[in-house]
Amino acid sequence: MKRRRFLAVAGAATAGAVGGCLGGSDLFETKRASTGAGGEPPLVENRPDAVYAPTHVEGMKTAGTTDVGDLRAGVAYSYPHRFWVVEKEEDGAFVARETAIIEADSVHLMASVWDPETGRVVPNTGLSLEISKGGELVSQEVIYPMLSQRMGVHYGANFPLDGDGAYDVAVSVGGVDANRFGAYEGKFGTPAEGAVGFEFSARALNDVSYRMLDDRKGERGAVEPMEMEAIPVGRAPERLPGTALGRGSTGDAVFLASIVEAARFGEDPYLAVSPRTPYNRLAIPGMALGASADGGASFSGSLAAGLDPELGFHYGAPAPGLTGSETLEITVDVPPQVARHEGYETAFLDMPPVTLT
Repeated sequence: MKRRRFLAVAGAATAGAVGGCLGGSDLFETKRASTGAGGEPPLVENRPDAVYAPTHVEGMKTAGTTDVGDLRAGVAYSYPHRFWVVEKEEDGAFVARETAIIEADSVHLMASVWDPETGRVVPNTGLSLEISKGGELVSQEVIYPMLSQRMGVHYGANFPLDGDGAYDVAVSVGGVDANRFGAYEGKFGTPAEGAVGFEFSARALNDVSYRMLDDRKGERGAVEPMEMEAIPVGRAPERLPGTALGRGSTGDAVFLASIVEAARFGEDPYLAVSPRTPYNRLAIPGMALGASADGGASFSGSLAAGLDPELGFHYGAPAPGLTGSETLEITVDVPPQVARHEGYETAFLDMPPVTLT
């Protein structure tokens, strides 16, 4: 069954959310009593329009991993929590609106998808989860692509559970919506399914860490990603191959660009643009980008999402004649259409053109 969602204006305090529970979890009831109706601390006022340290960090438990065609998916869970989805206003502006915890929410389920041979996280698949217990359907949903400081790009949503017990999670991914190069060519294009089974108890969930960041919350910066043995984090490469065209920042996202000449990209030089978060180099998907070189005299056009074992997730296009000596301007036609965990909801929205230097 589909769960109802209630959207509140981004920036509203958690006290405005509907109360939540964790299937009788004493810890969550204690958190709710001490921090607010949704079980999370109130948001910091006057947050910067940039990446900032959240009010708290949570641990998570790994439910398991499963092969889904050529890809592998990992499922983890933690306490239910607020997140933000990006919407377009009538005036054309993009805003992030809060999705509050509701009473039925038991856990926040997260799923990551990656190539098991290279360990590269693969966005742009689309993903749905179907949760059952004892052969009976508990919940099913196409879940949001998300970006968090702890996990990077993944898929996630709050879900209800039916108390303690054994659960089966069916994971379905679609074909990857991105050009694929090198060892990825011809792969990841077919929808596939897998399954993970795990034992859930509110008592075990109580053991998941929960730490306040009173000394850092609201300050520009970010917490470190979790280093999980079973599930990789989607980092962008520190350096791009080829001839560098520079670096720039807009909306607090960082862009690196390079001209790459390799047979896997065809006969022409390939313009590759790699957007990432300003801290920890987490890849940012879900954008529509354009680029122009030397004011459009050398190159002007849109960039398509791409996957490459060396470049990772990026945006690119064939660029005949480019040598790497040009001045490149990046335009963000659509900012990242991914849901955001706390600390990212005020960033990556207002993104004017940027010239790389």
